[in-house]
Amino acid sequence: MTSARRQTPSHTSELVEAARHFGRRRFLTATGAAAALAFATNIPPAGAASAREYDARRITDNPFTLGVASGDPLPGSVLLWTRLAPKPFQADSGLPAQRVTVQWELAHDEKFRRVARRGSVTAHPEYHHSVHVEVTGLQAGRVYYYRFRTGSRVSETGRTRTAPAASSTAALTLAAVSCQAYHDGYFTAYKHLAAEDLDVVFHLGDYLYEYAVDAVGGARKYTDRKLPALFDKETETLEDYRLRYALYKSDPDLRAAHAAHPWVVTWDDHETENNYADEIPEKDQPVDPFLIRRAAAYRAYWENQPLRRAQLPSGIDCRLYRRLHWGQLAQFDILDTRQYRSDQAYGDTAHVPGPESTDPKRTITGATQERWLTDGFRTSGALWNVVPQQVTFSERRLDLNSQAKLSMDSWDGYSASRDRVLAGAEAAGVENLLVLTGDVHVSYAFDIKKDFADPDSRNLGTEIVTTSIASGKDGAEKPDTWDTYMKANPHLKHYNGRRGYVTVALDTVRARADFHTVSHVTTPGAPVTTAASFVTEAGAPGLKPA
Repeated sequence: MTSARRQTPSHTSELVEAARHFGRRRFLTATGAAAALAFATNIPPAGAASAREYDARRITDNPFTLGVASGDPLPGSVLLWTRLAPKPFQADSGLPAQRVTVQWELAHDEKFRRVARRGSVTAHPEYHHSVHVEVTGLQAGRVYYYRFRTGSRVSETGRTRTAPAASSTAALTLAAVSCQAYHDGYFTAYKHLAAEDLDVVFHLGDYLYEYAVDAVGGARKYTDRKLPALFDKETETLEDYRLRYALYKSDPDLRAAHAAHPWVVTWDDHETENNYADEIPEKDQPVDPFLIRRAAAYRAYWENQPLRRAQLPSGIDCRLYRRLHWGQLAQFDILDTRQYRSDQAYGDTAHVPGPESTDPKRTITGATQERWLTDGFRTSGALWNVVPQQVTFSERRLDLNSQAKLSMDSWDGYSASRDRVLAGAEAAGVENLLVLTGDVHVSYAFDIKKDFADPDSRNLGTEIVTTSIASGKDGAEKPDTWDTYMKANPHLKHYNGRRGYVTVALDTVRARADFHTVSHVTTPGAPVTTAASFVTEAGAPGLKPA
């Protein structure tokens, strides 16, 4: 990390203009005003009236270098995404600050002989020429194919699907992924994931990392290319974050995985800054510059992900938590455990539980999101209540002492939050709670206990933790802490330190989790293997080897 005394970064004209419109809570300085209203004044539709239209026939290079994506499937709707970037490693992506018309098609077949919907959309310069198309009027539970066109150029074809009808109990196979540090290795796992037969992919955070990437791509050690020096710095400004997404989406395996399946995304910390908590930066530094940075990171995230208009940031904030359904089979409550949390206890170092971490006032979700989650449990009619989120939910003892140290960045550092969520699920009669987690660069499988101190206490649910795509480099099948963690945590049923992803197959009888790993990521081409498989029966939580 760079020093807290680093020079204040230069920000875009949107921020300077926003400072003139101060009127939001908590902030008193000009930079605070800019943070509060960042990007809220210079965006469409006001911007659409001022920006001229660019003739797309003048685009000579491929504008679809960052691929296509889809997300947040509903029974009659899906979100389609792309971003025009003929020169993706330039700040302007090779386009003038003018709007561009983009056509889109969605069809029943790959050759587009039976087109279901088509239309056009404007790629605004204020949104870095990203496109978010909310297609409606579709049939439930159907596979569709889509593509974009501008000028004479046509994008690659993406495959997506809608969620089933509300009354459906159709089976579902999902994948969970997280943590893809470009500089730690190749995204080989995504090549294999793209070939899987999946209904939806959940990305659980750390889609990109703010850290510098050198000319050879860090651990990738390129010999056939040299990355521009503009990546060899930590991301701080809107331009920095936009360019970093371009670098990540230049990876062909990531693009293939996006094109193959609809995604549901949520962030963790590195999309902004390591281990930040709400409005508190990781390091001891002024808050206002961090809030400008947070606003820039949130804006770039929305621009570069298949997210609906409801998730468009407003100033420094973004309502990312949301609820999706898969018929009567599953309800997905997608959380944001980063934007609203209390500051980490005990200086964010591993620590035994104490008054600072167990304080009932502490929260990892914020009170509003917590109520939304527990209210959702009460109204759920789904067989499986699935909670895709970021950091380890179950207790994870880090040593064999009678009072073990715990991670203060995970739910262990917010035990009152966890207790309230589990009490809410239990009071609502939730029998099949399934928590999906990322963050830790290893895969775990936990029984969620009513009392983690008592191995014989009742199981309230299951937690499946996916390993990283690349973060942590190659990893090891049995990390150095394997023996300690397995002995210290009787409710931990699986622990593997290789890179990869997890697939979860849900039906009306059971959930089956398959942990897929690759042997290496610092060099390309690793095969995929299934490291372990577990099942938990509907109505009888508790993991068993498959």
